[in-house]
Formats: sequence, C-alpha cells, structure tokens
Amino acid sequence: MTTRRGELIREHHSYVILISGAAALGGFLFGFDTAVINGAVAAIQNGFHANSWQIGLAVSLALLGSALGAFYAGPLADRQGRIKSMLMAAGLFVVSGVGAGLAFTIWDFTFWRILGGVAVGAASVLAPAYIAEVSPARLRGRLGSLQQMAIVVGIFVALLCDYFIATSAGSASAPLFGIAAWRWMFWTEVPPAVLYGISAMMIPESPRYLVAQHRELEAIAVLTKVGEPNPQVKVEDIEETVMRERKPRFSDLLSRSGGILPIVWIGMGLSIFQQFVGINVIFYYSSVLWQSVGFNEKDSLIITVITSVTNIVTTLIAISFVDRFGRKPLLLLGSIGMTITLGTMAITFAQAPVNAAGNPALSGVPGLVALIAANLYVFCFGFSWGPVVWVLLGEMFNNRIRAIALALGAAVQWIANFAVSTTFPPLLKYAGLGSAYGLYTIAAAASFFFVLFLVKETNGKELEAM
Repeated sequence: MTTRRGELIREHHSYVILISGAAALGGFLFGFDTAVINGAVAAIQNGFHANSWQIGLAVSLALLGSALGAFYAGPLADRQGRIKSMLMAAGLFVVSGVGAGLAFTIWDFTFWRILGGVAVGAASVLAPAYIAEVSPARLRGRLGSLQQMAIVVGIFVALLCDYFIATSAGSASAPLFGIAAWRWMFWTEVPPAVLYGISAMMIPESPRYLVAQHRELEAIAVLTKVGEPNPQVKVEDIEETVMRERKPRFSDLLSRSGGILPIVWIGMGLSIFQQFVGINVIFYYSSVLWQSVGFNEKDSLIITVITSVTNIVTTLIAISFVDRFGRKPLLLLGSIGMTITLGTMAITFAQAPVNAAGNPALSGVPGLVALIAANLYVFCFGFSWGPVVWVLLGEMFNNRIRAIALALGAAVQWIANFAVSTTFPPLLKYAGLGSAYGLYTIAAAASFFFVLFLVKETNGKELEAM
C-alpha cells in the first residue's frame, strides 16, 4: 500500500511538472525574443541605413509592446481561459519572428518587434498565473521558478543561435544560403513558438478558471491529476474565493475608498525594484559595458556568455531552495548581496582613470574586481529577485483578482525595464558608469527595506488563503 501511494505521488508530481514546463515555454520565448536582437542590431542598422534613434526605437518599443501585452493578458485570460490565451501568444510569436525576418524597412521591422513584444508581455503573465493555479502549495515555489529558468535559458539559446549564425555566415550582415544572416536569427524563433502552441493544446485548463466558468467536474478531474487529495473540497474552497457573478475587471483592484488595493501596490513595487536594480543593463548592454571599461570585443562576448551561464546556475539554486527557505528570506538575502556588489562596481568605476573616450579604463586588479563583482551581482539576483518576484506575482493575489493584478504588475515591470534600459546610455555618456551603478545600488538597498516591512511570506499557503 505504501509503495503504491509513493508511486501515485511521483506520478502526480511528474504530471504537474510536465504541464508547468509546457506553460513555461512561454518564458523561454520571452527570453529568446528579448535577446535575439542583440546579435543583429548593427547588421539591421546597416541593412536598413537606419540612424541611431531609429534603431533605438526598434529595440525599445518592443518593451512598450510587452507592457501592452502584459496589461491585456490578464483580462483576456479571464475571458478566454489560460490555454486559449497561450495559443494566441504562440501565434503572435510565430508571426513576429517571420515578419521581422522578412522586413523591408526599419519601420515594418519595428512593427513586427512591437508585435513580438506584445507576445512576450502576454507570456510573462500567462505562465506564472497558470503554474501557480495548477501547482500544489508545497511545490508552487519551485514550479513557479520554472518561469525564470525558462527565461534565462531562452536568453542563452538566443545568444548561441546568434553566435552560430553570424560565425557561419562570417558576420550578421553577410548572406547565409543567399539571405542576410540576421534574418535567420529571427526565424530561429519560429520552431519553439510552434512547439509552445502545440504544448498549450495538450495541457489542461486551469482548475480555478474552470470553476469560475461553472465547469466543476472538469476542475475536479484536473485537480485529481495534479495530486490534490480532496478535489471536491478544493473546488468548494475555490468557489468561495472566485467571483462568479461577473467577469473580473480592473475596478476590482480598487478598495472601497477608491484607491488601489495595498497588495496590488506591493506587487507593482516588487516589479519596479526588480528592474531598478539594473539587471537588464547587464544583459542588454553587457558588451558595451565591458568594452567601455577596457575589455576588447572578444573578451566582452566571453564575459557575456559567462554571465548568462551564471544566471542559469543561480536560477537552479532558487528552484532548490524557494520552497525550503521561503520567498522573503531569499529576497532579503538577494538585496543585501546586490547592494554590496553594485556598490563595489560603482566605487571601482568611479575611481578608475578615464580614457580618451571618457570611459573608465580598468586593468589589473580593478578590472578583475569589477568582473567578479558583476558576476556575483548576477548570482545574487539570480537566486532571489529574478525568479522569486515571478513566484510572488503568481501567488500573492487572491483568486478574484489574480490574473488582472498580475497583468498590471507585469505591465509595470516592462515599463520599468523600458525606463532603465533607455536611461543607461545617456547615464553612461553624461554621468559615467560610477554614477549609474550608484543609482542601482541605492535601489538595491531600498529593496531590502521594502521587502522587510511590506512583503508577507506566502510559502506553503494555499492560493485560496491569500
């Protein structure tokens, strides 16, 4: 009897891991789509004879498209269901990848990138919401961390694809099989997007959405398959927390006094701090950053690869410990680590001698200190604020407002991403790296107190208890 029970538990765990992994493919495309343009920027600018602000818009407007996609994904998921919404996102990924590769001008290329951004934003909401709603409470943190793991693996695979395509052709501008290599970079997104769509058709709908649609028998079947010991009781618990009289709407995020609910403010605060610590400066501008402090182009690319691998390894650490230690301790520890490492980089950059281009020139010990601090910073972010924020956004809201509140939180995160990414180049030019990293250090220090006083632990709690 004990052996059979153990087999059933393993079978249920395998099933919920499988369907969570399928949903997390949206996160893979999230990371892939945002990183694939890195290896193509110069070639696109030359190919379309675009000026700096045109190519800047082509890159940055995709982030605003992501904010738009995230904002509307929640209401769409409540109306059409999580699965149909995933299929729509997969379709947008396919169309965007094909369109970007076929673009004739910088303007239609920008349109396809914005469309891809919409898909990225939608995926950033749908995956954590779905995973939180199908996962048992004891596994929810680890499974929710699959979203961040998928994102960082997507970034890594996109960079590898860019590298192999560019080296096969000789450069991103050179032809590969008669077509400019940079176009193939965007077409490599199509196969995983198709796989995402196929996977979405093979996984069950969220039991909490099914209950909201009065499809209780289907919800019981799904809960049984994921290992819920008392599916009938669970459905009754869900019924008490899901608003069934009407569809959820953004007014549900308001308190009786008319202001936004405190829990929603906290969710938006987590999203803002995740970006204001400057993590995407490392990933979007890593080559520019390391070249600006004295490393050559080849060494800068090697450092970028090391950084992406570091991010993957630390996300694995988060998956291992998020349900053991809890969400709040990991965030606090990460904030401390980021404050120290960012502060180290800020001081190192500020004290470095300036070269003819006005950038700090690091060599010897200062260069090694900056390199180690940068990778330790990624390590600290990777086991804490990277995955844990997505876990919290997927589980901290009650059933009635989860999809909509998560959509708002993700949209704010993309806007914050846009703000940090677009302000780094002028900060680098006019204030210097020391000042830029000084600002990120302040944000990291502030994030510690934000979590300490405002964020509540959710580890082990059922979603219906939120």
